[in-house]
Amino acid sequence: MAAQKCLDGFKQAPATLGRVLILGLGKSGKAAAEYCLDRLGDRVESVAVAAGAPSADAEAWADGARARGAVVIFDHEVIEGAYDLCIASPGISEFSDFYRSAAVAAAEVISEVEFAWRESRADARWVAITGTNGKTTTTALTCHLLRAGGMSASAVGNIGETCIEAVAAGATAVYVAEVSSYQLASTRDFAPDVAVVLNITPDHLAWHRTHENYAAAKWKVLAQASAATTAVLNAGDDAVRARIRALRAEGAPCAIVPIGTAAGVGGDMRAACGSASAAFRGAGGMLTVVLDGREYPLITVDDLQIKGAHNQVNALAGAAAALALGAQATAVAEGLLTFAPLEHRIEPAGTVAGVACYNDSKATNVDATLVALTAFEPQRPIVLLGGRDKGTDLAPLVAACRAHARAVICFGEARERFAAAFAAAVAEGLVVAEAAGMEAALDEALGLAAPGDVVVLSPACASFDEFSCFEERGATFKALVADRARKAGA
Repeated sequence: MAAQKCLDGFKQAPATLGRVLILGLGKSGKAAAEYCLDRLGDRVESVAVAAGAPSADAEAWADGARARGAVVIFDHEVIEGAYDLCIASPGISEFSDFYRSAAVAAAEVISEVEFAWRESRADARWVAITGTNGKTTTTALTCHLLRAGGMSASAVGNIGETCIEAVAAGATAVYVAEVSSYQLASTRDFAPDVAVVLNITPDHLAWHRTHENYAAAKWKVLAQASAATTAVLNAGDDAVRARIRALRAEGAPCAIVPIGTAAGVGGDMRAACGSASAAFRGAGGMLTVVLDGREYPLITVDDLQIKGAHNQVNALAGAAAALALGAQATAVAEGLLTFAPLEHRIEPAGTVAGVACYNDSKATNVDATLVALTAFEPQRPIVLLGGRDKGTDLAPLVAACRAHARAVICFGEARERFAAAFAAAVAEGLVVAEAAGMEAALDEALGLAAPGDVVVLSPACASFDEFSCFEERGATFKALVADRARKAGA
């Protein structure tokens, strides 16, 4: 593909896409297929879709695609034929036999993010935001700040439209893309103008096979970094800080804006290592970004609507990205003031008899729950933990609950292992209770709480024992809180 003539006015869009294979029929697979079908007979010679198991919706889509000239095959295990380009859905591991057979059949295999970037206008700007936790909040916030600065920006990728749908619409100047390790693993030339890496902790090991593979996929966000790239990197995260040191030792080609230091978000990398750029919580809690020596004091942390030190990092990341793209500091400050918490992410869920309840259903792993536990300081929340167990080490969670929680309610399939892990903490005075499901856990928590207390659903588990997704779990929690508030008359 790289040797082909590319269209003028685009990033790397080849004049001819040729024979295109779509691997998988999820949201991004359908979007990529639709884009290629719209160009069938012009830039696209043929479109084939190798889908998974059929469903009523998938079959209906396939019928329409076939009518437009596509070949759609379900329950495919081995790819046959020859293709110029394969666009792989993020749900398909690059280590699977299915993916590997596609790599043999196609001249190249790329992700939908890579495809969309290539097809975007040459003057389009891209912000790519990745990390184990915090991506969605930071993506939404960055888009909000850019719009506050008068820029045409869209949140895409794992939030909002797929990247290729947004590119096809052609209605935005800045694509703010939440990109997962799955998507980044199959990038080749993707070169965002601003790359944000928030944290890298063990996750998605079934897909990546090892943590090293997972981290390597994340760092592909900087694979094509150049002097035109700004890398906004959270130095408070051990893995990210190590990469900052390595980049500097290698003579990084891009500008680096480190957020905080090893001491946390309050650390200033200018003092720590002489960095020309930095982002940190300064004196009086002032969120401050420094770009190449120019300092931008923005707002104090008390004025943020989003809670917790982790959200201070997210706010600084979004602010640094917006400023790097040319947004005015006054507009960025105003945008920070007006940004509200996203649904299911330490989201205020209502009050029951003076007890404030928060929905953090998106916290599907231990690391996400760890940040929620410190978000209410100096208050010690009653935390609801449970769901479908991911089998991760619970020692850090137990230690954090000892330090920051008033009580723990363990529920769902995970409750027995979680309760056993907290046995020693009970002996030290932490209140630990068990409940069969989430509703019972909420009632147990409200029974322990007094007016002024905080109850937070931050499960550290998947939702699939009771719910179809974390969104359903969070929505149910909010409905239960509303019901209890109504019955309590508050």
